Amino acid sequence: MELTFLKGMATGGGLILAIGAQNAFVLSQGVRKNHILVIPLICALCDAVLISLGVMGLGKVIASSRILSLATGIGGAVFLFWYGAGAFWSAYGGGRLEPDQAGKPSLKSAVLATLAVTLLNPHVYIDTIILLGSLAGQFQDPGRMLFGAGAMTASFIWFFTLSIGATLLAPLFKREISWRILDSSVGLVMWAIGLSVLRDVLARL
Repeated sequence: MELTFLKGMATGGGLILAIGAQNAFVLSQGVRKNHILVIPLICALCDAVLISLGVMGLGKVIASSRILSLATGIGGAVFLFWYGAGAFWSAYGGGRLEPDQAGKPSLKSAVLATLAVTLLNPHVYIDTIILLGSLAGQFQDPGRMLFGAGAMTASFIWFFTLSIGATLLAPLFKREISWRILDSSVGLVMWAIGLSVLRDVLARL
């Protein structure tokens, strides 16, 4: 049983560690010290819900629905391009991190932005519901649930580590060039994923 849990944790961790839209967002907000506990909590809880749905078999339903997969892909690509454009604009404007800097987003804004970057990214559904769901299906109960629990644990550990760990980089971001590099990197990641999603959508048309 412990081995099944560890397999779920290792598989989930491997998927989550890849640099994606969600990780780029959490990193950039962590550096800014914006709601460093709330944002990773929302990401981890969303992953937990989606992994649970995948373990229960929803992945097969989504994968078999052409309309649902196309709608999710188009909406996700549009959001990723929009968010990436905002990151490039921020890089163009530059900035510095000051200890008493105002402008921290409200809790509501942080929650909505986190939900958007998480739930409007089709790759999240592919990784959690479809991939992890199908892998969990190889086990008999309670192994299936243990595999899912291991993947959820990896998600919680990763997002909180990323968010809190990013605050240690804050001293580097007293320099304008550091902000430009970070925001440009976030923009590139968002657009690269958006192009990948759009390519997948066009291939299904």
